[in-house]
Amino acid sequence: MHPVEALLTPLGKMLSKKHADESAGLASAPELASDVRISLSSPVFADGAEIPAKYCGRFIGGNISPALSWGELPANTTAHLVIIEDLDVPTTIPGLHLIAQFGPRDGGLADGALNLGAPGVEFLPNHRGVSGYVGPRPLPGHGTHHYVFHLFALDAQLNLATIANRANLPAAVKGHVLASGELTGTRTS
Repeated sequence: MHPVEALLTPLGKMLSKKHADESAGLASAPELASDVRISLSSPVFADGAEIPAKYCGRFIGGNISPALSWGELPANTTAHLVIIEDLDVPTTIPGLHLIAQFGPRDGGLADGALNLGAPGVEFLPNHRGVSGYVGPRPLPGHGTHHYVFHLFALDAQLNLATIANRANLPAAVKGHVLASGELTGTRTS
């Protein structure tokens, strides 16, 4: 255990009963809802299973975005939107680990394809002003965290440069979501 993690463990234990409200998450906004489902999976972890250390954040792993695979998309898909949220942070809203948009791709993404600087991918900064993939790194001692990877098929490319922050994303996406899928990975501190 890294010395910083050892220092934070008592705080994590103290906050172990506090978790975010999933319904307050960005991906739960009504504007992102769709009845059409996309199957979403990863070759590196199963739905509900632990995310390997390689894909985790500072003090745990290499902060590399995991490969993702998906099934058939609606024919008029022109963009993909990926949002990753931590449902177990000890705050009122889920922690935001990624907002990324990219053009249509059949079948999926390779390891690292959602890291900052990846070709053809645009990012909207998270709540801390960080762009790009931020790997799981639960507060030490807090317990198991659930990281939900949301994939949205859109019928229009968003202009992320005009979206001031995450709160404005639902309005920009409204009426453009064709289908959605999700995959959950866990990590225990």
